[in-house]
Amino acid sequence: MPRTITIDPVTRIEGHSKITIHVDDHGVVTDARFHTTQFRGFEKLCEGRPFYEMPSLMARTCGICPVSHLIASSKACDQILAVKIPPAAEKLRRIINLAQIIQSHALSFFHLSSPDFLLGLDFDPARRNLFGVLEANPQAARDGIAMRKFGQRIIEMLGGKRIHPAWVVPGGVNEPLTEERRTAILAMIPEAYEIAERTLAWFEPMVEHHREEILTFANFPTMFLALVNDRGQLDFYDGGLRFVDAAGNIVADHVPPAEYAEHIAEAVEPWTFMKFPYHQAFGYPQGIYRVGPLARLNVISAMGTPRADDAWRRMMQDERGPVLSSFHYHWARLIEILAGVERIERLLRDPEILSRHVRAHAEPNRHEGIGISEAPRGTLIHHYWVDDEGLVTRANLIIATGHNNLAMNRGILQAAKHYLDGRKITEGALNRVEAVIRAFDPCLSCSTHAAGQMALDVSLVGPGGEIIDRVQRD
Repeated sequence: MPRTITIDPVTRIEGHSKITIHVDDHGVVTDARFHTTQFRGFEKLCEGRPFYEMPSLMARTCGICPVSHLIASSKACDQILAVKIPPAAEKLRRIINLAQIIQSHALSFFHLSSPDFLLGLDFDPARRNLFGVLEANPQAARDGIAMRKFGQRIIEMLGGKRIHPAWVVPGGVNEPLTEERRTAILAMIPEAYEIAERTLAWFEPMVEHHREEILTFANFPTMFLALVNDRGQLDFYDGGLRFVDAAGNIVADHVPPAEYAEHIAEAVEPWTFMKFPYHQAFGYPQGIYRVGPLARLNVISAMGTPRADDAWRRMMQDERGPVLSSFHYHWARLIEILAGVERIERLLRDPEILSRHVRAHAEPNRHEGIGISEAPRGTLIHHYWVDDEGLVTRANLIIATGHNNLAMNRGILQAAKHYLDGRKITEGALNRVEAVIRAFDPCLSCSTHAAGQMALDVSLVGPGGEIIDRVQRD
């Protein structure tokens, strides 16, 4: 008889979710779904707040990537102020954003996914974790901790603290960089290069041993989306939106942030709190696209830094064209870590980085602002509307993980059909379905939304356990 296999919770990701796999009478997989089971609703929480509070408030969306929300939110607020921030402020924002990319990628690759590479997808699940990696490959475990510390330390040195810094503000940043801090960060650069290149050196040959996973981990034609600069190079902070198709053809190029809604729409499904963005011209669900490290490396014409360009070319030559397998998100993360270290060094060596002019002050001059940047997991969009007093009347957040929702669902179906159809279900097979999700590195705390009204049951309980009041809503 038909049955449902449930993986609950999905492990080694950020947030709460489950996977349901539907199997018919003959053991054939008929459907698979990725359910986001937590609700946050930050869009509604924004309403009525002064716009200048938004960056600090939005940073609380996530403890893994708060800087990403600081950046996109502040850029939206810059538009409301109608100011161009000082050059040094933009460069400092770029540095802290790159540090965010590095620390988050290190967390994803070393802490969450490397147990699958270094220990094996069929390894004992009780030991298939960072502690198992520490035992089997102490150098890789140490490198993961050190690389994440590198990014987090830069965030702390610039922003004052590692989690939820309030340093990035509308109009620029709160404080200039000192020579002492610049020197301290530059002193950490050589070790970061060493770790990034050592990790690529052991990971690249390992790719050949994962050909089955490469073929089955969300490996299908989609479009890809990312920001690029005016030369088509990788840009984590600014630029225009570029869509390319699965053959590498440009579908839309240098789309201004103000025009994102002409290309991206969102659908909802009743079985998850996460929305489903899609490309409007192709409709839902045919307008599927991917964002994040893999998408960025498929979209660009060059990385823009020498070491990362060499690594990028090796990856693209290995696949002989656009890379369609989501297994390669892991490879792309390592290349972006290397690019991040190079860019941080380059920015720090710019004499203008020490300028004391780091903030433009103004009153609200517009009723709308849009900020787009590249978060670790992909393109991040913050869109605010404000009234004459600068109070937020509406907010729309399209989070990187949300962009990938269609691809994640199609990916687990592809993997489930390959590993579970008519076979004995093993822990290793189920882990491979989970590993598809880990490849995307979803951040579910950021991406959960709801359409309409949620069911609600709230009880106010007194100190003696008695129910004082109760509110229910269907």
